[in-house]
Amino acid sequence: MTLLHAKWFLSLLLLTVGGCHSVYTELTIPAGPEEIWPILTDAPGYQEWNPVFVHVEGEYREGGTLQYQMKSPDSEQMAVQATVKKLVPNKELNQYGGFPGVLTFSHTYLLEPVDGGTRVIQKEEYRGIWVPFWDSSWVEPAYNKVNEALQDRVAQLKENGRP
Repeated sequence: MTLLHAKWFLSLLLLTVGGCHSVYTELTIPAGPEEIWPILTDAPGYQEWNPVFVHVEGEYREGGTLQYQMKSPDSEQMAVQATVKKLVPNKELNQYGGFPGVLTFSHTYLLEPVDGGTRVIQKEEYRGIWVPFWDSSWVEPAYNKVNEALQDRVAQLKENGRP
């Protein structure tokens, strides 16, 4: 390996490890985690309430693979695949996907009981060489919309007498 090749390899390695960006949203919903969790883990139900993840196939279980149809702000739909890395009922759902080294994501829902309800946190971390070039400015507003739609769905189900 020449010195030039070594420099290129080291640069790519540093970008892969060093390219990182994160998104964080939260909303307190006046309901218990046990009322919110079934909505978050009901793949077929996503199309009824979620404005961003408009279709989901798969099973929410550790090691399970999920296929999402995600709607971007310009109404384009894109397919995203994720693997459930951690699932703690009524508390945490972590999913991972992407192209290792290029652009990966680790998305987590956290449900934290607080006075008056549950704090729903969505956080996502992106890593890889493509992170500095990827425009993720639309993600935080999109996840805020998901949080609000989740709150509306919980309220709707409560009004209809469904837990």
